[in-house]
Amino acid sequence: MDDKKLVLLHTNDIHSHFERMPRVGSALEQLRSGHPSSELIVIDCGDHMDRMRPETEGSSGLANIAVLNATGYDLVVPGNNEGLTFTPEQLGVAYKQRNGFSVVCGNLSDKDTGEAPPWMEPYRILDKNGLRVGIIGLTAYYPDFYTLLGWNISDPYETAARLTDLLRPDVDVLVVVSHLGLMHDKAMAEQINGIDVILGSHTHHLLEEPLFLNGTYIAAAGCFGKHVGELEFSYSMADKQLRLVKGLIWETERFLHSARLETIIAEEEQRSRDRLTLSVARLEQPLYIRWESESPLGNLLASGLRNWTGAEIGLVNAGQILQSLEEGTVTQYRLLEICPPPINPCLIRLPGHELRLALEEALLDEFILKPIKGFGFRGKLLGTLCVSGLRIEYAAEAEPYRKIRSVTVNGEPLEEQRMYNVGTIDMFTFGIGYMSLSRGQIVQYYLPEFIRDVLGDQLQNEEELQLCSHRSWFPVSD
Repeated sequence: MDDKKLVLLHTNDIHSHFERMPRVGSALEQLRSGHPSSELIVIDCGDHMDRMRPETEGSSGLANIAVLNATGYDLVVPGNNEGLTFTPEQLGVAYKQRNGFSVVCGNLSDKDTGEAPPWMEPYRILDKNGLRVGIIGLTAYYPDFYTLLGWNISDPYETAARLTDLLRPDVDVLVVVSHLGLMHDKAMAEQINGIDVILGSHTHHLLEEPLFLNGTYIAAAGCFGKHVGELEFSYSMADKQLRLVKGLIWETERFLHSARLETIIAEEEQRSRDRLTLSVARLEQPLYIRWESESPLGNLLASGLRNWTGAEIGLVNAGQILQSLEEGTVTQYRLLEICPPPINPCLIRLPGHELRLALEEALLDEFILKPIKGFGFRGKLLGTLCVSGLRIEYAAEAEPYRKIRSVTVNGEPLEEQRMYNVGTIDMFTFGIGYMSLSRGQIVQYYLPEFIRDVLGDQLQNEEELQLCSHRSWFPVSD
């Protein structure tokens, strides 16, 4: 019996890097031309969309769908940037515009019905070159967040095991498209028998050669459209075995731009920018941001988080805001430019001693100048803490962690053991940046609002605009 060939082309974590998409499209087109379509499946593993980009923000993801359509994907799996930064209704509108590709995710379902929405399937079986290829999609497990958006998210390991048991008897090849991260991909390969291939993403890992664990091939193509993956397999009809013929990672820089995609992207960009010209507020004077010290714009956001969550205290790192605001009209586009992170407000309960520790760290360069990547952060440096509801006196020249001389909370001395309600950002609860802020009790996440929505509200509040210039940090002599 003749062996059968199967080819998988894959991308992941492009994060709306539209400037790279014409090369991605050209790479996929050229690689596709080297194989009969009957042997080929083209897959994106998630996080194609990122609302930090005006093309995505201004189109609610429709610009990304237009690119996916034009590039010629067969199947996509939604990542957390799709599932957690858009509402289910917004995703439904966007994915209804898909043309030629399926949306597959096995561990997401509607919270009310328990079923996948009409535009999404838990798995897909494709007939390719006489082979039945089962494809399971899995997305990152963030139950607290997905529940707030109206989703039910299942444990990805349990889902993978259940769907593997379901599909394995009916397919020749079983592929899991995983937006879980490399650690989980390895664990899944070791713990669940019957998976032939895992295409990975989420942690932006680049595997220049596929891994092989417990009979499972694991591949991943980095991030931001810098690479495209190509896997060619041979399937023996005699012994029912899948064997890797070649596993390659292609740098997209070596491919020419697709003129067709460049035209589509330019048109989508212009439409999105036009939508984002809507005025948010008008400023009578500039508002500046400093990452190394408190500033009016940072204070304004901290106060907004406090108001939004009904907390006693507001806290945010200055690095969330990338630029100062000029006098005059502030548009949605400008607000996106200065505050692009898809980060949500959050209410936590934090003991006074942990709050004090975070404030001490906010005076140290090792925190202020700390580079941060991932977890929604779209800036460069962590920055100091901007606060609301606090008055802090500190001795700048004192030893680290011994600089603060007094802290008052709304006029009352900070109590080390008392639990305070703090309005802040979800990033801190993941243990990113100021670690003591992750040791609070999470009360509530606020979705689908981003911190730029909070800032936009604040910019329309004349009283808050006056108060944001008031200082909270006061240097004193030691």
